[in-house]
Amino acid sequence: MSRRVLILHTGGTIGMEASPSGLRPMAGFGALLKRRLGETASAAPLPDCDIVELERLIDSANLQPAQWPIIAGELVRRWDAYDGFVVLHGTDTMAWTASALSFMLTGLDKPVILTGAQIPLTAPRSDALENLEMALILAAQDAIREVGLCFGRKLFRGNRSRKIATDRFDAFDSPNYPPIAEAGIKIVLHRELLLAASPRAFYLPEHFDPEAVAVLTVHPGLSPRVVEAVLADPKLRGVVLRSYGVGNVPEADARLLTALGDAVARGVTVVNTTQCVIGAVAQDTYATGAALARIGVVSGGDTTLEAAFAKLHVLIAEGLPVQEIRSRMAEPVAGEMAASS
Repeated sequence: MSRRVLILHTGGTIGMEASPSGLRPMAGFGALLKRRLGETASAAPLPDCDIVELERLIDSANLQPAQWPIIAGELVRRWDAYDGFVVLHGTDTMAWTASALSFMLTGLDKPVILTGAQIPLTAPRSDALENLEMALILAAQDAIREVGLCFGRKLFRGNRSRKIATDRFDAFDSPNYPPIAEAGIKIVLHRELLLAASPRAFYLPEHFDPEAVAVLTVHPGLSPRVVEAVLADPKLRGVVLRSYGVGNVPEADARLLTALGDAVARGVTVVNTTQCVIGAVAQDTYATGAALARIGVVSGGDTTLEAAFAKLHVLIAEGLPVQEIRSRMAEPVAGEMAASS
């Protein structure tokens, strides 16, 4: 294959090794990976690739929104030199980063594929090479013009993906959107599921305020005092509300609805997402959901928590007016939700 792919190593289990204090990043991972890929190339022809490592590798659990534009910036600086990109990332927050990249790199004209491993490359029974080989092959496909997440022999739309398992090789799924590609005897790319080409509109914010977006999960006995404390934060600009079923909250809790309504009136964008793995918010189904619509809460449709959180962060960082943020949160920007939601 004559196409060139960049592998950007940002950190994660794939590049770690055992130590007395647990897994830690290994020295010389890039050279080892290049050698291991060369050993397998005869069995599965791979595109030419270069490997770049972040100066400071990220432990997935320590990921911060401020690191998203750093990752995106490494790709954008090399955009014209490669036909596709593979981002190695820790699994815990891979879906969050995939979502963020999809909103910063809208209209991209090349594949950006995130992958990693449940077991380090150097450990027995590692899934690292299998995931990486499939990601490299897909990153060389010019039909793919979006951010994907490749894991467990499947390629998912990045902003539709979620980590669903801690101890399985098929650790990710895309509950509300089919896999874009699947590997059996051959890799089958479902072209009808791919995003259509659109004008490039890259935006890499110089600053993400980590306090700008909060996640609020509804549960039986949720204290209105806790909700009021979260929503009273003057730095808060967006909230991902995790509601029951098709978008329901305790309508009988007047303090809860008042707190949410006051936040909306103050300019906070509140996006309603469901706690259910499969399905979408439909705020007009029950009175409890309709109450949210009346106070200006935006329906997130079938958007995942990861995508809603990242999308809010990117839109807020762009400095858009509140009404425009709310409008964009209700409609797909990068294939992250059904258009009819």
